[in-house]
Amino acid sequence: MQSPFADPVDLRSDTVTKPTPGMREAMARAEVGDDVYDEDPTVHRLQERIAEMLGKEAALFVPSGTMSNQIAVRVHTRPGDEVLLEANCHIYNYEAGAPAVLSHVMCRPIPGRYGVLDVDDLDGMIRPPGEHYAQTRLVCLENTHNRGGGRIFPLENIERICKWAKEHGLRTHLDGARLFNACVATGIPPQRYAEHFDTVSVCFSKGLGAPVGSALCGPRELIQQARRIRKVFGGGMRQAGVIAAAALYALEHHIDRLAEDHANAQLLAQAIREIDGLQLDPPEVHTNIIWFHVRPTVASATQVAQAAKERGVLLGVAGPQTLRACTHLDVDRARVEYAAHVLRAVVAELSGRGTPVELRHDETW
Repeated sequence: MQSPFADPVDLRSDTVTKPTPGMREAMARAEVGDDVYDEDPTVHRLQERIAEMLGKEAALFVPSGTMSNQIAVRVHTRPGDEVLLEANCHIYNYEAGAPAVLSHVMCRPIPGRYGVLDVDDLDGMIRPPGEHYAQTRLVCLENTHNRGGGRIFPLENIERICKWAKEHGLRTHLDGARLFNACVATGIPPQRYAEHFDTVSVCFSKGLGAPVGSALCGPRELIQQARRIRKVFGGGMRQAGVIAAAALYALEHHIDRLAEDHANAQLLAQAIREIDGLQLDPPEVHTNIIWFHVRPTVASATQVAQAAKERGVLLGVAGPQTLRACTHLDVDRARVEYAAHVLRAVVAELSGRGTPVELRHDETW
């Protein structure tokens, strides 16, 4: 089977998107200055815009979501403190042990339900006072939840957890790397989610399609502290307006279109449900991320990914039998339909139920 597309259908992540022509034009026209001197006007506009959208006093533009999250951990804690977070969250699993390395704090992972916690899960998790114990200082949530299959964290759960945290003197941070996916899917504005947290991180380089960049939003005094920590972590940038312009363009043009990614994810998820040998996990797809398992009697995840790659479809291998697919602005409906066709053919061939399928030149996807 030969792909009808010149480039691979890349479903590994929504981070693989390339700047659109309009975004490239905005980058080329960007007015710039030295952001370490706090003199880049485009960075200023971006920071003001995202802070306003989230209902926060201030924002700080940083190179990555990991840096944004880790600055938040550092600004909220002291060495020896403990952070409460969901067991499969990004901060705990996919940021290279940074809380321990950069802030010298412990993480206490709490099992959730596809990434979602409720206040009852946190009861009894605060360490008692005393010299023998780490001091519980911070609660971190993730919305949407990557390993939870792009799951939307229910607003009512957020409200209960953050209220509980405040009552117990704990600070709160939201890893909102894909927060706008949750907003588009639910119709809940970003400030409604953000208002419950002391700080919120958002990414511009995922579904929004910018080439690089995230922002940390929160109280002005806290963001001023965060600016110093950004410098300590090596995140001070010079003429950063070039990439800030891409993020601004994304905020202006790429939020509403996230609904297309969600629709395409539903299309692919339905195809996976219908393929004997594959299983969605979680079984429901909320936004643009699909995690699914390959039955061991069929093949390994690596074998399925390799066979799909040979047919022009790229998937993320997330475990011996686990694959991830992520829809985004560089993958339209036709490409998703083709990816579904490839998965059907690959699984049939690897399980011995089918023969290699050739693509007819007049076939559309």
